[in-house]
Amino acid sequence: MIHIKHNIALNEGEIQYEFIRSPGPGGQNVNKVATAVQLYFGVSKSASLPDDVRKRLIHLAGSRITKDGVLIIHARRLRTQEQNRQDALHRLIELIRKAAEKPKPRSKTKPTISSKRRRLKAKHYRSATKNMRRIVLPHEE
Repeated sequence: MIHIKHNIALNEGEIQYEFIRSPGPGGQNVNKVATAVQLYFGVSKSASLPDDVRKRLIHLAGSRITKDGVLIIHARRLRTQEQNRQDALHRLIELIRKAAEKPKPRSKTKPTISSKRRRLKAKHYRSATKNMRRIVLPHEE
């Protein structure tokens, strides 16, 4: 079990890893050793996540989640397979922790009196500037 928060713990069987060859520079081993990791986590089918956390996680994941509800995390920053696996797992845990935080409800605010005055003053100046740019026709004088 991977403990994320006091009420959320993931079963390690819900996470799958696939090791692939990492793109980019790497010397002699770049074409021989599969050090990059793809972590797969079935968000929509996970029994470990509460419904509200699942919805927020799907929203946070964005393009990293498939149509089937599988979250894919790519890790290829580090040199060894084990380090990349730990990195991918750490990023999954951080994403779930962020999704577990309940969003603070937005409280409506009113503009202050001084901000209203500043806005109206700016409108007045802008209006005066445009008025001065206007072409005055002879019959308007």
